[in-house]
Amino acid sequence: MKKSEEKAAVKKASVTLTPEQADAFGKELDAIKQRVMADLGQEDVDYIRRVIKMQRTMEVAGRGLLFAGILPPAWIAGTALLAVSKILDNMEIGHNIMHGQYEWTGDPALSGQTFEWDTACPGDQWRHSHNFSHHTYTNIVGMDRDIGYGILRMSDDEPWRPYYLGNPVYAFLLMVLFQYGVALHELETERIRAGEIKISDKREILAEIWRKTRRQIAKDYVAFPLLAGPFAPFVFTGNLTANLIRNVWSYAIIFCGHFPDGTQEFSIEETANESRGMWYFRQILGSANLTGGRLFHLLSGNLSHQIEHHLFPDMPARRYAEIAPEVQEICKRYGIPYNSGPLPRQFATVVRKIFRLALPTRQDDRTDGQKSVSAGTRKLSA
Repeated sequence: MKKSEEKAAVKKASVTLTPEQADAFGKELDAIKQRVMADLGQEDVDYIRRVIKMQRTMEVAGRGLLFAGILPPAWIAGTALLAVSKILDNMEIGHNIMHGQYEWTGDPALSGQTFEWDTACPGDQWRHSHNFSHHTYTNIVGMDRDIGYGILRMSDDEPWRPYYLGNPVYAFLLMVLFQYGVALHELETERIRAGEIKISDKREILAEIWRKTRRQIAKDYVAFPLLAGPFAPFVFTGNLTANLIRNVWSYAIIFCGHFPDGTQEFSIEETANESRGMWYFRQILGSANLTGGRLFHLLSGNLSHQIEHHLFPDMPARRYAEIAPEVQEICKRYGIPYNSGPLPRQFATVVRKIFRLALPTRQDDRTDGQKSVSAGTRKLSA
């Protein structure tokens, strides 16, 4: 098939749900959530506590080994353990607890409203920008600020500007400095650049970011190195490397869950008066899963099941693997694409999109999806 014919085929392929189908679709997914939430118990609590204990043990062991970092094997092992502990803290523990996935336990240590994590972004700001803004307005251009984080162009629906010629550079910097990119999310830098608001309007938010960032910098790059005395350089570089590994891993998992080929964005008009079933529909079409084994899912915070997470963000993430086959089967019956693939393949398409969207694109000649709404029926490309 010629390239032009492939593009035409993509344009013609569509997913259609009538209001009645959307209602039935929503009820099937509601039933899954009700069943799982009613089944939560001690096994779920024991699981997250085991992960927390493992994360803390790895952090202590990693930091201890870095104190002997003059020996290369100790430095490598210490850095690796510290990096994995930070990944677990951010992905499987912090992200999921702060979503309120364990609120039902009544355990203050598992409270999503007060939990603070080992990263530069203040917990309260993340709870607003992520829990509320992103998960309510998932992939709605102009409302979901996670589309490009106010830095990148990640959708054909975003008007091109010369600024976006730097898309690949911005993406690389965001990847290696990801915790700081997330921390600055609430500043709404794109609105500051556009002159809609002034940085002085964000004085309180900026002060909170600085307080949290200052503590993180002091901990990793001042306090622990000083405790190591003459071995301070080994501790400093170990902490720096561990944070870099955590940043790159988090970026890869999150971007592969939102921006690979096949994921779609939506307009504000399309989502007006959206029913529960259509909200589920949007979550699925705007998300992508990653395939892998149990360790991979653990290290991804089970965001490798991004579809299930967007459907049920307050469900304990360990349950996503359990319900994923059922969600996929329901999608198949309704003709809804269930986007899933290995990390290397999904990430390759993300990188390709970043480079492609650095340049002007034609709205009538794109491969990432066409969208239209007619008479209460939404049609989106598969």
